[in-house]
Amino acid sequence: MDIAVLIPCHNEEASIAAVVTDFRAALPDARIYVYDNNSSDRTIEAARAAGAIVRTERLQGKGNVVRRMFNDIEAAIYVLVDGDNTYEAAAAPRLVEALVDDGLDMVTGRRVTRIAAAYRPGHRLGNTVLTGLVTAFFGRATTDMLSGYRVFSRRFVKSFPALSEGFQIETELTVHALELNMPVAEIDTIYLDRPAGSESKLSTFRDGARILRMITKLIKDERPLAFFTAIAALCAAVAIGLAIPVVQEYLRTGLVRRFPTAGLSSDLMVVAALSFFTGLILDTVSQGRREMKRLFYLQQVGGSAQVPNPNPSRARASDQIAP
Repeated sequence: MDIAVLIPCHNEEASIAAVVTDFRAALPDARIYVYDNNSSDRTIEAARAAGAIVRTERLQGKGNVVRRMFNDIEAAIYVLVDGDNTYEAAAAPRLVEALVDDGLDMVTGRRVTRIAAAYRPGHRLGNTVLTGLVTAFFGRATTDMLSGYRVFSRRFVKSFPALSEGFQIETELTVHALELNMPVAEIDTIYLDRPAGSESKLSTFRDGARILRMITKLIKDERPLAFFTAIAALCAAVAIGLAIPVVQEYLRTGLVRRFPTAGLSSDLMVVAALSFFTGLILDTVSQGRREMKRLFYLQQVGGSAQVPNPNPSRARASDQIAP
């Protein structure tokens, strides 16, 4: 099987050598790529000494690195994992086997740990809330949407638009699979604490807010009817609430003394109607975009069940290109 292990890195000198070594042991025939993202330490030297194919991506952010990886690398199966040595490399063969045997397009390594420091309560709560929000609008693909450990088919990778710049990329990966009704699964994997000298790049509140914005954008773009209907319902509810005392007063006295309130209520009801019809129109557009993405996905050579390298000469030759 032609497998590529993709490891995005930023200042992971303390852990990257162990990650490369462990995945080399777990998947002896895989090509291991480390894409450095403007590290200020010796991440590049450590990765190269461990035997990885090292390249660089200057645009800052994990999403930018993943986009570059998916664009550059040719393989039949892709293993994406963070370079912080918190994911179980020994589980990689199980994830790959599930992808191939069950004809899947994505297998997520669901994090399981009893180490409080490895999976902080704030991160755990944020993951649960954000995963639940995506599930409510798009359906359930995983219970650990923010896991950085995944295995993909070539068909998934080459049809993925990769619009995110940072840690929102995991959300986009999940929604892409749900939008195209791809066959997916998740498997429990051990989640470990970071090694000494290694620091998390994830900010609970800042990156959580960015992920929430990404989810909102994806709902607007991919589920416009639900998005704009929610806005319409909110505006209509406020309009009715404002109108009730005005109508009651009119029925009691025959007068409308609260003209500003009456005008605001009418305007809000107009906004509600416009929002609803906007959702109807954009839902038709979204359906057409979804059909085009589905057709492009089906045109890609090599699903999870077709494991030979689709273009071995290009894949191997590209490994010799200097970063």
